[in-house]
Parts: sequence; C-alpha cells; structure tokens
Amino acid sequence: MKAITFARVSSKEQEAEGYSLPSQEKLFKTYADDKGFSITRKFSISESASGKKQRKVFNEMLDYVKKKNIMIIICEKVDRLTRNFRDAVAINDWLEENYERQAHLVKDSLILHKNSRSQEKLNWNIRIVFAQNYIDNLSEEVKKGQKEKLAQGWLPLRAPLGYKTAGERRRLIHVIDETKAPLIIKMYELYSTGNYSLTAITKIMKKEGLRGEKGQPVCKSTVHRLLSNHFYYGKNEWNGVLTDGKQEPLITKELFDLVQEKLSHKFGGKPRYRKHLPVFRAKVKCEECGGIISWELQKKRWYGHCNHYRDCSQKAWIKQTEVEAQIFPIFDEIAPMGRNILKVLEDTLKDSHFDEINYNTNKREEFSKIIRIADKRIEGAYKDKLDGRMPPLLCEKLIKESTDEKEEAINSLAKLSESRYAYYQAGISIHELALNAKKIYESEKATTEEKRLLLSDIFSNLFLNEGNIEPKYTPAAEFLAEWMPKLKSNFELVEISNSRGEKEKTGDFSSVCPVVRGRGDLNP
Repeated sequence: MKAITFARVSSKEQEAEGYSLPSQEKLFKTYADDKGFSITRKFSISESASGKKQRKVFNEMLDYVKKKNIMIIICEKVDRLTRNFRDAVAINDWLEENYERQAHLVKDSLILHKNSRSQEKLNWNIRIVFAQNYIDNLSEEVKKGQKEKLAQGWLPLRAPLGYKTAGERRRLIHVIDETKAPLIIKMYELYSTGNYSLTAITKIMKKEGLRGEKGQPVCKSTVHRLLSNHFYYGKNEWNGVLTDGKQEPLITKELFDLVQEKLSHKFGGKPRYRKHLPVFRAKVKCEECGGIISWELQKKRWYGHCNHYRDCSQKAWIKQTEVEAQIFPIFDEIAPMGRNILKVLEDTLKDSHFDEINYNTNKREEFSKIIRIADKRIEGAYKDKLDGRMPPLLCEKLIKESTDEKEEAINSLAKLSESRYAYYQAGISIHELALNAKKIYESEKATTEEKRLLLSDIFSNLFLNEGNIEPKYTPAAEFLAEWMPKLKSNFELVEISNSRGEKEKTGDFSSVCPVVRGRGDLNP
C-alpha cells in the first residue's frame, strides 16, 4: 500500500536530542518496511521554517494524498503531525471521508482511522490539546526572548542589507557589512536629492552590485522597503513601536527624514521614471500658486508652464534655455573670483572653525544637561508610580514627555558631533563647487542627472513668475550668496599670473571675511 511520510523538527535543540529530520525519516523507512508500505513521497518542515511556510507544507501534504489517493500518512508523533486545532480538524475530516485512510503515529503507538475505538480517539484528542499547549508555551517563550532582546538594544530578527550577524547563538548582534553598507548609504543619498525614481535607484543598485541574502539583485519593492527602514539610523522597529538600537547607524536621522519626504510625495512629489527627463523637472515651482512647473517636449525643446491646479493667473511658458540663461549669472554671483581667492577663503574658514567648535562645545553641555534632567524625571516618576504617590496615568504621561525630550536632545547631540568637523570640509566643498558650477553644467559630457545633482547642491527651489526665475538657495549656497558680494566689493583686487600663465586675482580677506558661529548645518 502506498504511503507518505511527514517529518517535523522545531529547534536545533530537538535535533541534538535525536529528533532531526534524517532520524525521523530513518524511523519511517523501518516502520514502512515492517508494515509493507511503499513510501511515494516525503514531506518535511525544518526548524528554520516560518509559520506561514509550515502551514503551506502541511496543506501541500493533504492536497497530495487526496489527489494521488494515498491512504497512509506516517508521522512520528501527534505533535509532529498537528500543531493546532485547525490542523487536527483537517486530519479528522480527511480520515472521515474514507474508512481505508489511516494516520500512523509511530512513537505514540497510535493508528487512527474512521472506525478507531473511542479510547484511541480520546488518546488522539488529548495529545492534540498537549500539542496546542506546547505551541502556546513556545510562543510565550519566543515573545519573552524577543522582548529581552529589544530591551538589550538588538533587533530579534535578521539584520537588513548593510549589516551582518555576529556572535554566538542567543547572543547574536548586528554589525556593519563593509561590502554592502556603502551601497545602502549611496542609495539613501541619491534618493534624497529628488533626482531619481525608485525604478532608477533600483537599476543603479543592481549595476553597483547590491544583492540580497541569496545573491539575487534587489527589486523595486526591496529598495522601497530598505529606504523606509528605521534600523539604518539606529532605531529598532518591532510591532509598530520604535526603540533605541545598539547597532552602529549608517545614516543620520535627518537623511532618513528627507528620504521619507520624497517617498511620501511631499515637496514636489516622488520622482517618476521617464525615458526623456528634463533637467528642471520638479525643480521649479509657480511663485503664485506653489504648484510644480510641468515640462513638455515640443520640437526637441523643453517648455515649462504652470498647470493651474490651484487658482493661478500665470500663463507664460518658458524654455529650458531661458531658465539656464537666468541661473548662469547666479553661479557667477556666488563663485569665488579665482583659485587664489578660493585658497584664502579656505584658510579663513579654517580659522572660523575654531569658533564653531566652541559653539558646539557649549551646545553639547546644554544638551547633556537636558538628558541628565530627563533621566532624573523618568526615575522619579517610576518611583512615584510604584509607591502610589502619583496617579499611574500622570506618571506615564510624565515618563513619555521626559523620554521624548531626552531623545530629542540625544539626536541634537549626535548632530552636533557629526557637524563638528564637517563644517570646514562642507565650506570648502561648496566654494569649490560654486567656482566650477557653470563649467560643470555646460560641459558636453555632463548628463541630465549630473546637472540635476548640481542644481540640488545650489538651489533648494526655483520659483517662476511670468518668465522670471527667483532662486531659493541651499544653506551652504545661501552663505555664499550673502557674503560673496561683500567680499568682492570690499576686496582690493590684484592681478597675478598663475603657473599656467593665466591671469588671476588675489588679495587680503581678513578685514571682510565673516567668522560664522554655529553654522555646522552648512552641508552642500
């Protein structure tokens, strides 16, 4: 008679105790040979299978025996065949449909069929109850372990791409994967510019070599999930609740929030993939109604106009070349007047960095004080709650408010640490960029994406009003726009020849260059 076998092991500890899948299958073969059964197929569930996967295998087994008219199911014990009342009902229904069908539970010495004696059915039902109790208890223990893991600052799951698991069993932690982490950072930085759609980012990541756990290229849904993962800036999300994690962050909270704005269609909408991409798509807004300027390709030229989604009187259309003609002088306004001037400006920024450090030191002391006070409030509220000196709801409210205040201070403190030395480098980068902006933009080799990235570094927004462009700078470019005219007007220019024989201008900035305090946010 034909039969199938069904093996299941729940944990590595069970494997160590002799319940491994190979051990069970060996037992089944001996049993089938003794009974004269012919095993046509083996079904098994490993310890690593999810609940969904286990249910799928169980259903496949039942579908198979029904379709192939198999009369015998061989399993080790009741709690290996059924793990809940739903599975037990399914087995009972299968047995009741045909009196020749049998379920053989080898180690329980139980053979169940339609005409089984009441004592055998009672034995079956009792074991099902114990199996359900085992699962319920196992679930409680798992949840307890997960809760403790979160309390220690670690996510009780596999780490997302960019991290890998290290340590021993039950003491596993997540550390940075040096191979994939740079790609995750690049993915966030590219998407935050607003110049790339999810489709475009997915293509870039595939080209860069970002692969999943099984070596497969990342797909669009995976990229979206990764771009929404709080884990990358140091938070653990579990059942919809965020807690502090001990993993080393890959990105800042500010970068994560910026990406979420792009994903949620804020500030100009989520970039969409198009074969023909205009340079200024989603870069220009109508100054009157705030709507995004639409771009249309006509006779191989791009034209922008307001779509009047809101009440708006703007009717003028503008060519892309006309926008460029208006922003090129802006590049000149914020650009240093030559390499020598850039060098002097860099030296001045280095000097001003001293004041920025002092500013950050003072702010750091303030934030540290806020954190200490919040800790005392939280500790006091817990004691008052336990001693009954304060209503529980009021205690919880105070604890939540103090925890939020503490977290905000911690984030601000982290931001100060990141910006402390970034300020000087950011200042040099934006000056260098401004000096070469026009050359980069007009280069024949410059792609549309490179032009859009350049615009993102200099302009946070461009506003259109009847054909006139009004720029809104990024913080770093705003700094240049404010001070470069003063430097140029107060600076006594002297022409010199550089090493290539080209004429440049130089001089002394010390009397006019500002010493900026606390401008650590000037990231280009």
